[in-house]
Amino acid sequence: MGFIREPEGVDFVIQGKPLTEKQKKELSAFIKADKEKNQREKRKTKSVVKTKKIFSV
Repeated sequence: MGFIREPEGVDFVIQGKPLTEKQKKELSAFIKADKEKNQREKRKTKSVVKTKKIFSV
């Protein structure tokens, strides 16, 4: 994939509207819940590896 150049007279800068307090709280709650979900899944899939020590005499 190559570098995309801005055509003459076209500006790709995007300025979004500021979030309301309600939107900020909803977004924060969603991010927190998603992080907790990912951590729970990570704990489930993490396997315990036991190592055996082998001694030769």
